[in-house]
This record gives sequence, C-alpha cells and structure tokens, in this order.
Amino acid sequence: MTALDLSQLSMHELFRAEAENQSQVLTASLLALERNPTGANDLEACMRAAHSLKGAARIVDIDAGVTLAHAMEDFFVAAQQGRITLNQEQIDRLLQGVDLMMAIAKAPDSVPGQPLDLFVADLGRLLGNGGTDALALSNAAPDGPPSAMPSGGAEQTVPVRAAEPRENTDRALRVSVDNLNRLLGLAGETLVESRWLKPFGQSLLRLKRLQQESARSIQSLSDAFPHGTLDERAQAALADAKLRVLTCQRFLADRLTELEVSDRQSTNLAHRLYDQALACRMRSFADGIVAFPRMVRDVGRSLGKQVRLDVVGSSTQVDRDILEKLEAPLGHLLRNAIDHGIGTPDERRAAGKAAEGVVRLEATHSAAALHIVVSDDGRGIDLNKLRETVVKRRLANAAIADKLSENELLEFLFLPGFTLKSEVTEISGRGVGLDVVQDMIRQVRGLVRISSQLGTGTRFHLQLPLTLSVVRALLAEIGGEPYAFPLARIVRAVKVAGEKVEMLQGRQHFNFDGQQVGLVAAQQILGGEECAFVGNELPVVVIGEHNNRYGLVVDRFLGGRELVVQPLDPRLGKIKDISAGALMEDGTPVLIVDVEDVLRSMEKLAHSDRLDKANRHASDIEQKTRKRILIVDDSLVVRELERKLLDRHGYEVEVAVDGMDGWNVLRTGDFDLIVTDIDMPRMDGIELVGLIKKDANLKGLPTMIVSYKDREEDRRRGLEAGADYYLSKGSFHEDTLVQAVVDLIGEAAA
Repeated sequence: MTALDLSQLSMHELFRAEAENQSQVLTASLLALERNPTGANDLEACMRAAHSLKGAARIVDIDAGVTLAHAMEDFFVAAQQGRITLNQEQIDRLLQGVDLMMAIAKAPDSVPGQPLDLFVADLGRLLGNGGTDALALSNAAPDGPPSAMPSGGAEQTVPVRAAEPRENTDRALRVSVDNLNRLLGLAGETLVESRWLKPFGQSLLRLKRLQQESARSIQSLSDAFPHGTLDERAQAALADAKLRVLTCQRFLADRLTELEVSDRQSTNLAHRLYDQALACRMRSFADGIVAFPRMVRDVGRSLGKQVRLDVVGSSTQVDRDILEKLEAPLGHLLRNAIDHGIGTPDERRAAGKAAEGVVRLEATHSAAALHIVVSDDGRGIDLNKLRETVVKRRLANAAIADKLSENELLEFLFLPGFTLKSEVTEISGRGVGLDVVQDMIRQVRGLVRISSQLGTGTRFHLQLPLTLSVVRALLAEIGGEPYAFPLARIVRAVKVAGEKVEMLQGRQHFNFDGQQVGLVAAQQILGGEECAFVGNELPVVVIGEHNNRYGLVVDRFLGGRELVVQPLDPRLGKIKDISAGALMEDGTPVLIVDVEDVLRSMEKLAHSDRLDKANRHASDIEQKTRKRILIVDDSLVVRELERKLLDRHGYEVEVAVDGMDGWNVLRTGDFDLIVTDIDMPRMDGIELVGLIKKDANLKGLPTMIVSYKDREEDRRRGLEAGADYYLSKGSFHEDTLVQAVVDLIGEAAA
C-alpha cells in the first residue's frame, strides 16, 4: 500500500486540507454552542481552530484568511472571557464566516475584498466594540496561541499551559482506493484458495479407505492359503506386502492429521486477513454525515422552525462505497423530515409538543446488515390525504384506493414525481426525491421501508449490506451452470407443485401469498440447456414487488453462500442480466444475477408474448443438434463470459486456457468455430490460427480473434494468419459477438 505523499501537495493545497479539518471543528462546536452558549470546551475548540487557521493562512500568504480567522478568534476569546454570550444571530454570522473561510481556501484570489470587510465589520458590531483590529493584522508579527485577550481585541503574548500529552492510539494512513481494492481482492482470492485444502483432505481420506481395502484383500489372500502351503519366498513376499500397506496407512494417517491442522490454520488466517482487509474499507458513520447537523439547522431556520439533529451510532462502521452513496439520499430524507414532518413552534405547542422538533439519524449493525433509520417527531403522514392524492393523480380509482393497506399506500411515495405538497418551494414540492432514494438503495442491494403515525411522526428504515465486497446469495443451477441471486433482491425461494401451476390467458401462473404470479423459465433469460424436471415440484425464485412479481423457474437450488464480489472488467461493458462475478469454495466461477435487469427482461418477453412453457418434462423437450464452439482465452473472466453468452444463445461451448491447450482440444473433438485471444502463455492466438490453417483436417475451420489489441497492425496480423473475423474487446458487446458468430456459422441449432 502506498501512503499519500504530502510533500507532493502545494502549500495552498495543504492550507485547503487544514481549512476543511478546522471548519468541521468550528461547525460542530458552534452548533453545540447554540444549545449551550457558555460551553467552555466548545469555546476553547473554536478559538484554537480559528487560531490554527490564522497561522496557516499567514504561512501561505493568504491575507484574507488571516484577517477572517483573526476576527473570529477575537469573538471566541471575548466569549471565553464572558464579555459576550453567543446568541443565534452571532452564531449565524460565525457559520457564515466558516463558509467564507472555505471559499477563501478553495480559491484565494476569487473572494472579493468587500464581502470580507463587511463581514469583519459586522463581527465587530456584534462584539460591541465597533470593530476589531483584524484588518491591520496582515502586517503584525507572528504570535503564539492565546488563551485570553484583553478588551478591545488587542492581542498580547500570554503564558499558555502546555497541552496534556496524549497517546496516539489511532494513527491514520492515507491509502489510494485502487490499492485498497486490490488488497481486498487478493485477500478474497486467499480465502478461496484456503478452502481448497478441505476437498483435497477428503480425497486423501478416500485414499486411506482404498489402503484399508487393500490391506483386507491381502489378508484375505493370505487366509485363502492353508497354513504351510506357501513356500518360504511367497510367505516373505506376503508379509512384506502387509508391512508396506501398514506403513503407508500410518504415514498417510500422520499426514492427514498435519493437513487437518494446516487446513484449520490457513483457513483461520485467510479469514482474519480478509476481515482485516475488509475493515480497511470501513469508515465510521460520522465521516459521512459531517455536513448534516449544519444542514438541518439551516433548513429549519429558513422555514422558521426550531429543529435539532440527534445522531445515534456515529461510530458504526460503514463500507466507504456505501457511505459515499448514502450522502444524497440521507440529505433528502432529512430535508423531507424538516419540511413535511416538523411543524412550526406554534403548531407544535398547540399539539402539546416542545417547540423544538427532533430529527433522529441512527446507524446500527444487526443480523449481518447495516440498518439506518431516519425518524422525526413531527406531523406524521395523513393516509386519507395520501389516498385522495393517489385517486386525484389517477394512479388508482377510488374503489381500489379504499382497499389499499397502509404499507401499499405508503409505497406510492416512492413513485417518480409524486408529492403531497400543494406548492413548490426551494426545499420540496417537485416530486423528485424519494424515488431517487429508493433507486440508490436498490443499487447497493438494499431495502427501504416507511412507517408513520399521524400526529406522532414518520420513520424511514434503510436496510443495507455491510459491504459491497461480499454478498449473501442463493445459488441456483440454470442450464447446468451455477448462478447467484443476492438474498436482499429476492422475495422467496419456493418449490411449486405441478398441479398448482395454472394457465391464465395463455401464460403459466401460481398462487403466491394470495397473488397470481407468472412463471418464466430461467433458461429463456440466462440461457443454457433446457432442464427436464424430475418429480412434480418446480424450484422457483420469486422476484419483484407487489403487482410486478415473477417466478423464475430454475433447475435446482444449490443452497446459500457468502460470496466475495469480483467486479467484471469494465472494458466488457454491461453484461445483460449479470452484475458481477465470484468464485465458489472450489474455485468454480459463478455469475451474480442483476435481478433488476432480469425483471426488465421478463417484462419484455411478457409484453411481446414470447414466454415459453416453464415446466416441460423430458418427453416435452425437443432434441436438437447444437453447433460447437471452442473458446481459447487465458482470462478466466473473459472466457467464462463468452462461454455463458454463446451458451445462452444455444451454442455448445468448450473452453481452453491457452493456445497449447486449445490446440490439444481441437485435435480431439469436432468444432464448428474457434474463438481465440492473441496474448496467451505457451502459444499465442496468432500461432494457434497458423497451425489450424496448416492442418489438412482443420484448415476449413472458421476462426475468430477477440483481443484487446485494437491497432490496425494487430488486426492485419490476425487476418494474415488466416483468421476469418477480428473483434476488439474494447468494443465488445453481446450483440456484436453473437452476430459475428451467426455470420460465420449460422444459428446455434443445426
């Protein structure tokens, strides 16, 4: 891992970083002082933050920063001395000063002098001395950190008590995201590799059983001869065989014991390594919500409301990617709570509540998931008004709306453009927001639920994965291949009896929790050989929500797994119906299904009336001869994706790991097409194509090169070697590859 080298930053960049850190201290302390204006610790924190900014600005010759920081420092010292007591107006101006300092830090030359002069003069007015000496500070001599200043703002040098030495228990190291992701990927591979020892140990147990059988066979052979019938030489050979087998058994037993110990140790170490690498990706929840207390205060003030933000679980660890994605949706939920939920002070008093409203933001870990709750003690949601709005906007007629449950009604709030506000304000009313919140939650494989009680408040509950690097999934076999369905994105996995399947309007359905759910064969979406179901039950994965649910019929369930997510190569583009990949314990690759994409695919098939029958038995399946393709590529991800893609379109596909392996496979089987990469160990693609074209039996075999090399000379080399088609992986697309295959050898079925 490479730490960020601060020596590479300019002085102004260092000042900007200092300003960001000290501005967070100032904002947090000022918000605390709004509740307790005489808080000594918060006043001290503000004074020292302002003093640090003044010194940093002087070092980098940013006079505006020096002037501003000194003016704020005067103010905090006056408050420490008791000459003033901070009120809301003063805190408003000081928070504006924090914003002005950040503007100066980001672009020192772009802040006009007049706003700064007016701000400093205004602070002087609020301080009650007609002004401060901040404007003349730029020519002053460097000073030490003051603990108190006399009236009038004149700065003096006074003894300062040294800070208590504090043990540095949590030193930080900046690491690039790419390095962190690579570390996590290697730790995940180590975890997978460590699981290889267990099946290897099981194979040795099989060897141990074979040795025991051999020992019994030798003993049976010895017993078959009456005593004294064997000559001395035969008896010696038989005794030697018994001894050797016994020696082998003892040796193998010892090695098995050692292997078991090594297996436990390596697996434990791999798990600890992965957990620690994963922990490096985690950040405290507080890191992602730094701006929220100030935002809640400012939004409340702009709406004439008194409101505070209570944060619970600020130290809860959150995956850094999830934390970054949460900023926008949480910000919207907080603004929504203030605008829609919290009433004015008079309104709250009339309802028997405190004038100050409370918005609560809570983060916890529970049941291997991250739970975030945004709640308020405000008005709550008027379900009758919501029902009327649904009817008014023609989203449902009155009869249906009257039958909707509370949960069903609240789901309408997530529709794009839906709002209960009658007028548009700067804060809300445009109907944009909750749909964006739900979309983001879905992107990270999470769930969001609403509950509300009129007159009491509203609660949004977000359930998210602890990390995007690991996914808990249901494995199912489809077309002879394993696929992973994230548990957070499926409704249920069920087995449906054949007699429960009904035909409605020409489509197969079954009753699921009182709702008719359509059945779709998974092979029609993800490809693979059609399965002839054995028995009278269909394995079904139910996905979707409410009236948009489907049952995906798979070959069989393979159980639950916790998988380390392996992102697909971005150069391959978006793979239809697939979100990522992973490796199982034995190293077998598995693709993680993009459930939202699959839902869209099923909807398209349903709307075009192209859904196949999902529960066909062996006698119903039409036997067809499929064309065979050999894929040669040293990249596991690329060859598996190409294989699954072509298999999905009906071709029979085999793979080889490099040119030499491909050449050996070619000579032992009949193929209709070969698809090969160029850069591979042992034998590259150009050599392989050359050998094919020189072989009397293979020279007529169509060949296609799929390579990252996109230069004209590379393309020319491939075609000159005899390739019939050259496709760049940089422009790789599902339709492009399949169409090229069809052009060369036709459709999959003969």
